[in-house]
Amino acid sequence: MPDMFCFQCQQTAGNKGCVRVGVCGKQPETANLQDDLIYGLIRLALAAEQSGKRTHTASRLLIDGLFTTLTNVNFDNESIRRFTERVVTEEKELGGYDGDLVELWKGDTDTVSLRSTLLFGLKGMAAYAHHSMNLGFEDTEVTDWFYKGLSEINREHTVEEWLALIMEFGQINLKCMALLDTANTSTYGTPVPTRVNVDIKKGPFIVVSGHDLRDLYQLLEQTKDKGINIYTHSEMLPAHGYPELKKYPHLAGNFGTAWQSQQKEFQDIPAPVLFTTNCLMPPRPSYADRVYTTSVVGYEGMTHITGDEHGNKDFTPLIEHALALGGYEHDRSMSGINGGHMLTTGFAHGSVLANAEKVINAIKTGAIKHIFLVGGCDGAHPGRNYYTEFVKQTPMDTLVLTLACGKYRFNDLDLGEIGGLPRILDMGQCNDAYSAIKVALALADAFGCTVNELPLTLVLSWYEQKAVCILLTLLSLGVKNMYLGPTIPAFLSETVVKVLVDTYGLQPITAPEQDMDAILNRG
Repeated sequence: MPDMFCFQCQQTAGNKGCVRVGVCGKQPETANLQDDLIYGLIRLALAAEQSGKRTHTASRLLIDGLFTTLTNVNFDNESIRRFTERVVTEEKELGGYDGDLVELWKGDTDTVSLRSTLLFGLKGMAAYAHHSMNLGFEDTEVTDWFYKGLSEINREHTVEEWLALIMEFGQINLKCMALLDTANTSTYGTPVPTRVNVDIKKGPFIVVSGHDLRDLYQLLEQTKDKGINIYTHSEMLPAHGYPELKKYPHLAGNFGTAWQSQQKEFQDIPAPVLFTTNCLMPPRPSYADRVYTTSVVGYEGMTHITGDEHGNKDFTPLIEHALALGGYEHDRSMSGINGGHMLTTGFAHGSVLANAEKVINAIKTGAIKHIFLVGGCDGAHPGRNYYTEFVKQTPMDTLVLTLACGKYRFNDLDLGEIGGLPRILDMGQCNDAYSAIKVALALADAFGCTVNELPLTLVLSWYEQKAVCILLTLLSLGVKNMYLGPTIPAFLSETVVKVLVDTYGLQPITAPEQDMDAILNRG
């Protein structure tokens, strides 16, 4: 018997499954505790269905519980046990569930594949619903689908029924991404194009990683006039574009590159690091005492910052630690993966659509011949240099939209401009795939065609479950001929892959030159 089984992320061992220890660093006990939590969440959803009752507590447990099991979020066994106990208590409050549970990873290959696809999509959507709820925004239809999705995972379905459920989920995730977009922009303003320095100033500083803008906002408020600079890391970079965050002068820049380089880049860092969401790797001894976690993030031995019932947090331990460590003695020159020292962000749908006429005219005149969306999750897989080479090879008369941490492969490149617009437009975090969808639909409307008839190609990199829910949303919208890499997900069976290839033209990346030639010469 394997010690564990996990194949939810791109780096899974041999592209088949981790059975001894997770490539992410997750130990078998942690993996099995996370599986127990998933079973608990399924029972809670079924108990709510049986009793006809739903509570705010149950809803929050479903969402935060799913998020807890997402890749690189929580490695703390005790915190997972405590969370599972809360789930069991709430299930009993709803009358309990007296039926059997499906074994998630057992059954015929196609059923396990489709069941896993829906479960992993739900995990990704849970992250977005979590952030929305933290800002006081909730959509009943989205929340209800967590109950429905978890309940349906426990049932038998034909392949056709599974696919229908998955496509329905894709549409619900679109609503969830729209909800988070509204939550972020209503609270912090519409992002504007912003240049961000990657060099680090001397003196005390704090690095903030993850995705949660409210955590960053609270920390900025609490560090005003304290002589501490705040630097974003990885997926927090797009925060610099939000007016209500960029108004803080001590939001000084961005530290390091993509999340998977943290063990090297945080080596001996003279500052604390706050992880607000996923992308936490097992900390190395040289900086382990400086790692702080909050929300659903957890790692044994790390200091965890909790919030009150309204989500308000006291970051005093972090602030005092930053002052004690003191930061670098001198300004420190750093750079992106390609040697650049400045990054540009803030091209969410608000900014791009404000320039829609300029883009439309450029397409009509031939100044822009093609638009590429090159983005998604980054990771340590050796094939990921594909995305750097692909972007370098894009012709000068093309635009590159990007989002999520995959952009760190190329976002410090200067590819010039077209009509005053940078050729690389960073649209934001992974959830800002919604911005890309909004832009694509607006362009299709302007040209009186479908998205698939636009001079637009999606070249996606995936790593974890938020990428899964985004892919399912794009498929549910009927987007075709997407390129996906660096590998096809291990949880997709041959039958499911064939359906996606035959129906949607989904194809694995090959070589940058080969794919570029196929894209530009298609049709």
